[in-house]
Amino acid sequence: MTELRTVQVLGGGSAGSSAHVRSLAAGLVARGVRVTVCAPAELDDEYDYLGAGAHFVPVPRRSDPLSVGALRAACADADVVHAHGLHAAVRSALALSGQRVPLVVTWHARGHGEGARRQVLRLVERRAVRAAAVVFATCSELVDRARERGARDARLAPLATPRGCVPLGRADKKRAELGVVERPLLVAVGSLDEHRGYGFLLDATRRWRALDPAPLLLIAGEGPQRVALQRRIEDEDLPVRLLGRCDDAAEILAAADVAVLPSRWEARSVLAQEALRLGVPLVATAVGGVPELVGEAAVLVPYGDADALASAVSGLLADPARREELARAGRVQAGAWPSEDDTVAQMLSVYDEVAGGG
Repeated sequence: MTELRTVQVLGGGSAGSSAHVRSLAAGLVARGVRVTVCAPAELDDEYDYLGAGAHFVPVPRRSDPLSVGALRAACADADVVHAHGLHAAVRSALALSGQRVPLVVTWHARGHGEGARRQVLRLVERRAVRAAAVVFATCSELVDRARERGARDARLAPLATPRGCVPLGRADKKRAELGVVERPLLVAVGSLDEHRGYGFLLDATRRWRALDPAPLLLIAGEGPQRVALQRRIEDEDLPVRLLGRCDDAAEILAAADVAVLPSRWEARSVLAQEALRLGVPLVATAVGGVPELVGEAAVLVPYGDADALASAVSGLLADPARREELARAGRVQAGAWPSEDDTVAQMLSVYDEVAGGG
């Protein structure tokens, strides 16, 4: 049997999709598959695809002829090309034009846009899913959307996000390092983008700062909304601290009394997965794939309802027994998710399928 050759393409990559590709690449290489990762150079610096045993080809984020040409060269001898994200899928389709190489696409997250941008986004979605032999989508809502856009074969992705490593007994030390010992600690993790819902989260903090002691909210992440959020925190004297990008985000999350996910939309939220695995009670918005991901193991509230969010958090802080119940339920729910080995095995099966069995 000849060696299966795959190319994994990232257009820019969220933290979740980039980490997923790293895990997938390592698992495929361990099973004797030749893997090439095509992505912006800075992603290899962060995720070390070379260290996973993959070949790495730096490809800029833009879709100019040079970028598409570099991708075309990297895919020339591939048996299967797997694009992660819609923009990566469109670029891969351009690079594969005229070639008989099957394309698999994983649709990790839903884009957002209004007016003309919304129409462009719709066209990108259609172009991406119609070019693919198989579209994997990370939640049922995206599976339905892929079918509506004309996907020939759309399936729910067996996607596992690698676990963060948190040493046992580290939570109390981390709280002391953060200066949060005598008050409740709330934690949110994610890029400071508009769709993450941090403005709505700050609205909720005004309602629980009257608690005694007032909980402190830590937000780990960086992004374009930082200046506006920091201005609000200072102007309104909110009990919130922006931590920026943190290498120890999993340790910070493990130290929390409650984790908060206020997003406008999520598929398989990395924060939700980490919180449930760590046994940290989670309050999240009931959007996208969040309800099917967490089941009964989190408290869900409507997006944009600051009163509901504040009430849910306050209720958990006042009820240690309910927090412990959610911690147990979270670990059980996380145990039912696909493992990294499950994901690799399923992807290999699909690669064989679309490549005609090798």
